Amino acid sequence: MDFSYSAKVEGLRRELTAFFDEFIHPAEARHAAEAQAQRTAGNPWQASAVVEELKQKARERGWWNLFLPRSAHAPQGLSNLEYAPLCEIMGRVPWSAEVFNCSAPDTGNMEVLERYGTPAQQARWLAPLLAGEIRSAFLMTEPDVASSDATNIQCSIRRDGDSYVINGRKWFSSGAGDPRCAVYIVMGKTDVDAPAHRQQSMLLVPADTPGIHVRRPCSVFGYDDAPHGHMDIDLIDVRVPAENILLGEGRGFEIAQGRLGPGRIHHCMRSIGLAEAALELLCRRVSSRVAFGRPLAEYSIWHERIAEARCLIEQARLLTLKAADAMDKVGNKAARSEIAMIKVVAPNMAVQIIDWAIQAHGAAGVSADFPLAAAYAGARSLRLADGPDEVHRATIAKLELARYAARAAD
Repeated sequence: MDFSYSAKVEGLRRELTAFFDEFIHPAEARHAAEAQAQRTAGNPWQASAVVEELKQKARERGWWNLFLPRSAHAPQGLSNLEYAPLCEIMGRVPWSAEVFNCSAPDTGNMEVLERYGTPAQQARWLAPLLAGEIRSAFLMTEPDVASSDATNIQCSIRRDGDSYVINGRKWFSSGAGDPRCAVYIVMGKTDVDAPAHRQQSMLLVPADTPGIHVRRPCSVFGYDDAPHGHMDIDLIDVRVPAENILLGEGRGFEIAQGRLGPGRIHHCMRSIGLAEAALELLCRRVSSRVAFGRPLAEYSIWHERIAEARCLIEQARLLTLKAADAMDKVGNKAARSEIAMIKVVAPNMAVQIIDWAIQAHGAAGVSADFPLAAAYAGARSLRLADGPDEVHRATIAKLELARYAARAAD
């Protein structure tokens, strides 16, 4: 296996790093001040002027829709292996992915529309998403069932003539708080009598459809992630045209599996960047802080933690590149073991390194004066998003046992 970066990727890494140095990093303080001003004024649920300004610069320079491989709709899209190191750079600043139109859940929703949408659906929703003109949300998780098992989902989708009528409740609907969110992809049950994995379907639901009631934003360790948001939503007699169904009745579980593979690895790529940023903050802190007459960096406990952090990051990066390479070569379904492994490894790695960085900062680490508390909230929640650790470990174990069973049968 050779995961060394090609000359093309090395050039892209240098150019993207230069873009960050020139535009993203200098804008971090402005972005934070803008968010605080909006919150103080009582309306944090509005698009960031800083991000919109940076989007123009990114698009002018061709840094746009890089996440979508092999698509005529986005010919600039890179392979998963090529995109991985660039996505890692984006992960160093959690809000920066949107600057490049590469942020969740839009990336996953665009992949769904690219793979499974009809030409009419693509014209109405994919084109403006790829242009960055609108945003979207994905409504799958429900509060009253264990949604890690998608067959549990209770949201009802009932055919009524030329329409579907939706009734149910969804929460942690990421992206639904954004005022630019124009469309939801909603997963629910169309046939409760079908086999377990053929009961679910997915519908495209315009966000302004009557019957949609946003209850509240769901907070994550106290963060509401405005203006993105993870919303708690009631769907009451929500009626949409029958042509809004994706791929057909009973195909929702299949679409979900196709959607979550790339999304999972994108999260893992960004987690590595986040961990690198946390390790950098840790090293700066222990090098500048004096306790009991010596810099913290002279104490062996910090040597041990820094060394372990570097090992964990390098291991996670190699496994991420292996998963990306497998996705490119054999497809997402055949690479499900690699995807499951990195989805377990990367968030746990990031959580541990951010935790050590918080410890190095003392009380400041859990304050809003540093980005570590928010980074921890994001990384820790990722151990639940797109499937909890336990589900991915079960997948890994089942595939491993099947492999040994096949050998034993030979």
